[in-house]
Parts: sequence; C-alpha cells; structure tokens
Amino acid sequence: MVMWEGRFKKEIDKRTNDFNSSISFDKRMYKEDITGSIAHATMLGECGIISSDESKKIIEGLKEICNDLETGKLEFDMEAEDIHMFIESELTKRIGDAGKRLHTARSRNDQVALDLRLYLRHEINDIVDLLKSLIEELILKAQDNYETIMPGYTHLQRAQPITLAHYFMAYVEMFKRDILRLKDALQRMNENPLGSCALAGTTYATDRYLTSKLLDFDGPCLNSLDGVSDRDYAIEIASGLSILMMHMSRISEEFIMWSSHEFKFIELDDSFSTGSSIMPQKKNPDITELIRGKSGRVYGDLMALLTMMKSLPLAYDKDMQEDKEAIFDAVDNVKMCLITFIPMLSTTTFLKDNMLNAAKRGFINATDAADYLVKKGLPFRTAYKIVGSIVSYAIDNDKTLDTMEISEYQQFSELFDKDIYKAIDLNKAVKDRIVVGGPAPETVKKHVEEVKKFLEKID
Repeated sequence: MVMWEGRFKKEIDKRTNDFNSSISFDKRMYKEDITGSIAHATMLGECGIISSDESKKIIEGLKEICNDLETGKLEFDMEAEDIHMFIESELTKRIGDAGKRLHTARSRNDQVALDLRLYLRHEINDIVDLLKSLIEELILKAQDNYETIMPGYTHLQRAQPITLAHYFMAYVEMFKRDILRLKDALQRMNENPLGSCALAGTTYATDRYLTSKLLDFDGPCLNSLDGVSDRDYAIEIASGLSILMMHMSRISEEFIMWSSHEFKFIELDDSFSTGSSIMPQKKNPDITELIRGKSGRVYGDLMALLTMMKSLPLAYDKDMQEDKEAIFDAVDNVKMCLITFIPMLSTTTFLKDNMLNAAKRGFINATDAADYLVKKGLPFRTAYKIVGSIVSYAIDNDKTLDTMEISEYQQFSELFDKDIYKAIDLNKAVKDRIVVGGPAPETVKKHVEEVKKFLEKID
C-alpha cells in the first residue's frame, strides 16, 4: 500500500522504495507502534471522532497483531516501507475499512516521534538497571577489599597508597553520574508528540492529554513543529551513553594493563578470556579490548546524530530517518558491553600480594614522610625538598623508605627519629586518610552505605 498513490501517476521505482525503506531497522519498534496506536484509537473513540465500535475493533486487531508477531505466527513484510505502514496495512487486511480510520488525526511524523520516545524510554531504563547491577558488583568487590593496599597512580606512575575498595568506589561514582544523566534525559524527553500530526496539529477535536495519560507521559509537546522535528532527546541520550562508554573504556583499559605480566594485579577468568591461534601461552583480555573499541563506535553514533540535525529546517525532513540506526546502535552496544562486563568483573581474581608489593616498591609513602617533617615544624616546601633528596638517595642505593636506616635519614634532617617508620607504614598511611572521599577503610565503608541508599532511590 502506498499512502500517496492518489497524488502520483507513476509507480514508485523499486530502487527508490528500497532506498526509502526503514522497516529493516525500525521493525524493532513494533510494540511501541502498536502501543501508541492503541492509545490513539482509544482517544479517537472517546472523543467521538470515530465510533466506539470502530475504536474497539481497531484495538482488538492491534492486540492480535502484536500477539502474532511475538509468537512468530506473523512475520514482518520486508517490502513494507516502514513498521507503521506494515502494521496499518496488516490491520486493514484483518478488520477492513475500520483499520483505515486509525490514521485519522495522525501523521507518520508524530507517529515515529512517539515510537522512538517510547522505545528509548524502555531501553534506557534497562540500561539504568544494568548500571545498578554493575554498581552493586563493584560494591561487593569493595566490601571484600577495604584493607587491600595498592598503589594509586598519576601519569601512570605510582603516586600514593590507596585501597582496592577505594579504587572500585571511584568507578561507582562515575556510574552513578551516568545513571543520573540518563534519568535526567528521560525526564526531559517525557513529553508526548502524538497529536502534532505532520507539523501543524489537526482540526479534529482530539484530546492530547488523554493520550499522554494513557502512554505515561507528563503531558503533550506544546509546539507541533517541535513535536515532530525534535531529536534533542536522542542526541542527549547518545551523549550520556558516550560518557558512560568513556567510563567503561577507562576501567577496561586498567583491566587490560592489570592482567598483563607487567602489572599482574588481576587474573581474568578463563570463561571471559581468549587465547592465541599461534602462541599457546597467551590469555587475552578481548572483552575489555572490545569495550574500549566500541566506545569509539558509540561516539560515532553521537556525531552522526549531531551532524544529521545540524542544518535541518523545520519541521520534519527525511534526513531524520537516519536517527534510528545511530541511536539503536548506541543502545545495543552499551547494553552488550554492560551485560558482558558485569559477570567478567564478578569472576575476576584480584592478586592482592602483587598489589601490595607494587605499593612497597614505588616510594608512594614519600608524601607521608614529608608530612612527618611538617608535623615536626618544617614548612611543607622544605620538607618536600628533603624527602625528594631522600628518594633520590634511596634509588641510588637500591633501598626503599622502609629499609633505610635511621642514621641515613638523619643525614638529611635531624628531625627524623625512629617514629618515621610508623609514619610511612602503608597501612597507617591509608588509615590516617579519613577525610571525606579518602581511602581510609572507615571512610570507604561510609561511602558504600551512602551508595546503597542512592540505589534504593533509583526506580
């Protein structure tokens, strides 16, 4: 069925039809299209625009189509232009002329805008649930590692002592923000475009507040031009997903490094690793490498959406058909990465002794040695210079701050006494950092409890 056949004298060229068609990718929105159509048919009946019997007949037909698609009894017609035309055509085949009344006071422009909002609302809530599961897994790992000492890094150089729990909770904060960004985007997009029609609304006395209520929107879009041509929500969601993938890529990069023999902080489970076709000793972190690569793909989806929209005049333009493949791809890849990363994290073994040994060899307690001198009365910059000289001496003599004799310390300052060894003890250095946001076990435990409360509030 070609909707504009009355205007045209020639049949559409198959090449035009194939190029124009979107059913190959928008068929995934069949539930949303049917849900929106049921709400529209309900409203048409309630407002007396079509008869009550026609409304009921349409609704029953749509529910039957949905059930047949889900059970496999009905297959998509790939010759249809899009999911909207496929469902309307199938409905008309089943219930006759009543099916043709469904499109009264509606355009495909507001229909597709509605379907995409409904689809993204569902998908983003699924991603939020996955993020909650990831945070819960990170919390479990943190609770097992409140006392696990490891080096913290800046510039990929060992810097100061932290705990593995503190490390996990850093990513918890990032993923919390991802949840808030996505939930915020959902709140902003929760306006109903249905009733905007092609661009100028309709002369029928429709009730857009009724369809908004039926579809769980906060209310209708207040401008019909904007209602059909707005894709801010897709761009905003793609932006949020890109930031999420940046965080996933960062933790993946660290797992890639940590699984190498140069670090050997973790051992990935065999079920979440791959081998080499030629080197029998290899155990490759392919999952995290793919996540790192897929982050670029999601960034590309965001740029595709921004570029597609940047010069479009009001209202709807066919360019906007390109929105779906980009946002679908971003959603699919984010979900795939989360679904795979969570169990990989759960099964990863953390090699605590290797982390502790790395912490001991990196002079990461040098700041604590400087603080020791400050507490004895020296200005920090003076203390900093003295400890820098001590570190240089220790390197030249193949020693650490822990293995230097007190006599060696006193060559640099008479303020050093035997209590320096207590001050530079890694466990004490961590436990003394009780400032809010610090790595002290008691501080991290409080942080964990705060995050648990946060998760309880996210619906």
